[in-house]
Amino acid sequence: MKRYRVEVEREDDGRWIADVIDLPGCMVYGSSEREAMARAQALALAIFAERLEHGEIGDDLVSISFERSA
Repeated sequence: MKRYRVEVEREDDGRWIADVIDLPGCMVYGSSEREAMARAQALALAIFAERLEHGEIGDDLVSISFERSA
């Protein structure tokens, strides 16, 4: 299983930012920590779906999980 770490932190303006560390360009904002985490996971899944559709992912992606980075 491939695990993707998600760093979540609060910005000075009150927004939350979530960044999927090992997936370049997968960074989103949310109005809450939970929303930012959900949006990051949704964007990551969309990226994976597009890569699968175009044959850009090998056999190594059987399942994935997300965990909040400490």
